[in-house]
Amino acid sequence: MNSISRLFQPASVAVIGASDDPGKLTSRPIAYLRKHGFEGRIYPVNPRYDTVAGLPCYADVASLPGVPDVAIVLVGANRVTDVVRQLAEAGTGAAIVLASGFGEAGEEGQRRQRELKDAAGPMRILGPNTIGLVNLTDGITLSASGALEMEGLRTGSIALVSQSGGILGSLLSRAAARGVGFSKLVATGNEADLDVSDIIDHLLDDDATSVVAVYLEGLRKPDRFREVAARAAGLGKPIVVFKVGRSESGARSAVSHTGALAGADAIYEALFKQVGIIRAETFAELLDIPVALSAKRVLKGRRVAVVTSTGGAGSLVADSCGMAGFDTPAPDESTAERLRALDLRDAALDRNPIDVTLAGLRPDLFRNIIKILFESPSFDAVIVIVGSSGVGQPDLVARPVLDSLSGSDKPLLVYVSPEAPGIVSHLNGQGVPTFTAPESCATALSAMHRAGSRMGAGDTAGPSSLTSGSGQQAGDLPSGPLNEIESKRLFAGFGIPVAHETAVSTPEEAQSAAQRMEGNIVLKVLSRDIAHKTEVGGVMVNIKPDDVADRCRAMDVTVKAATTANVEGFLVQEMVTGGVELILGFHRDPQLGPAILLGLGGITTELFKDTAIRLPPLGKRDAQAMIDEIKSSQLLKGFRGRPRGDLDALVSAILAFSDMIVVLGDRLVEAEINPLFVLPEGRGVCAADGLVVLS
Repeated sequence: MNSISRLFQPASVAVIGASDDPGKLTSRPIAYLRKHGFEGRIYPVNPRYDTVAGLPCYADVASLPGVPDVAIVLVGANRVTDVVRQLAEAGTGAAIVLASGFGEAGEEGQRRQRELKDAAGPMRILGPNTIGLVNLTDGITLSASGALEMEGLRTGSIALVSQSGGILGSLLSRAAARGVGFSKLVATGNEADLDVSDIIDHLLDDDATSVVAVYLEGLRKPDRFREVAARAAGLGKPIVVFKVGRSESGARSAVSHTGALAGADAIYEALFKQVGIIRAETFAELLDIPVALSAKRVLKGRRVAVVTSTGGAGSLVADSCGMAGFDTPAPDESTAERLRALDLRDAALDRNPIDVTLAGLRPDLFRNIIKILFESPSFDAVIVIVGSSGVGQPDLVARPVLDSLSGSDKPLLVYVSPEAPGIVSHLNGQGVPTFTAPESCATALSAMHRAGSRMGAGDTAGPSSLTSGSGQQAGDLPSGPLNEIESKRLFAGFGIPVAHETAVSTPEEAQSAAQRMEGNIVLKVLSRDIAHKTEVGGVMVNIKPDDVADRCRAMDVTVKAATTANVEGFLVQEMVTGGVELILGFHRDPQLGPAILLGLGGITTELFKDTAIRLPPLGKRDAQAMIDEIKSSQLLKGFRGRPRGDLDALVSAILAFSDMIVVLGDRLVEAEINPLFVLPEGRGVCAADGLVVLS
């Protein structure tokens, strides 16, 4: 059994700093272990007591009669490192450190956290600054959370991994009130050793866990998280993440709480899309979505039947579903005929929501209605609404719903319109996702649809076209900003087509170069010190070859009046026409690392902010998803008679740009192609401008 397995399923637990005073937090872990059924050995350690909770108490780690699989460390931050060192020397599998005052507490705390990690050696650490771990599947509560005071905690197939201990207790209590059970709950705290990715990776092999919910403040090991997410997608185990730190205030709070940098939210959003993470947009969804996914029913389409005996509630649910992109079509004629054959008086059976009125008071009829809708080819899911009658007579709807589960593998959700916590708890406890807000039904369906589309679909993204030549060329480049022609030579070295162009030193050389090109040309100032040439008058377009020398002289005057930057000469470039202008750029996030941006290019880039982001290395599916994500992609797909753009060439260019980022690694500070012209189908793409900065 490895160390993480010993952490989740210990046969023996030492509680360092245990107290015999029931009013103190340090008395809780032993009390909770006993309360919730732990059958292993418990070793209290505290030199001030002979016994704790009726158990022999030991003066120190060296006095223990055996080597504990896990130790819960309850002492203050100034004593933790010595205790952890003693536990590691004894051969303990893992230590759970509750004390704060480490990585979240400035430079001194960070130093203390490094010493803690060093003291642990091969022993694993959960925390510090954690509330612990709860394994409900096996009745093992290694935590001091007050939420464990509750009686009869339900087991289920949802696992929760949280960087906040308080959130662990919050969701445990909220779930219990709704009849929802967990398999495991883990608070990772400051993650001096074990982080969210390590815990998720272990839970993917846990037969009792079908879906993992994550409360995330920031990722310390983004690459490891990507690996784990890809494995989860391959196994068909969805991961649902609620990420805090979207606002500046939230980001500051995350840093001060556990020392986790929040990073740019747009980059996290891109990461989640790329690796198949389902993002909870609200804290409530962090429970709603896993509840829906834990039913293990695959949503194969977007057609939903809403069955109600209360018209207003039916409209609420149908409207929420419509806003989320789902359809509520009327029953097909065959389905409607079967419903009419039930002889339901006053029922509206030819529309959707399907208002069955008084049939809601007859369980046999309600059962038949659900069966018919499950069997109908018109619907991919069924939502049943519980009206006011469910308060006084919950079995009127609950029993038909439960009886119908085995008749189909289509998703079945329940919306309880009145305040009826009893029926909500009962149905959730029986495996029927049941909600008290109409919007939750739509959220649940959206998550089920996304999970179904990603199942088993891990993208094995990786460098797609690397050559030894391109890597060698990168090594020969100078440090600092490259001028435009150097930048585009780098792009070309990785397989990105660039515009035909010539660098010159004088106006006369510029005119001579222009006369060797076909048609009018683009004239630019050449300088590694000017990033935005248009802002200083350094770009002229559609210039006749005979006018180039005069235009060069005029440009030289304008540019030198606007900036003191060194001018190296001029760039004479073919005029690219007939394409859609995009931007393909690179950004390095301080937390998540390099990211690639694709969007509408040219001078409107910052105005419209129509962009998609992914993290390299990219696979073909990533590149195609980026294209589909930007609204301006419609311009590439024959919008209003325009010629279709060369999408295959654009995909290749995105992958080549990704390859460049991977090869250059930390040398790459900044890179951008703007515009990247996407020409009509069959004509490829062309980088018409670009900049690169190397460290």
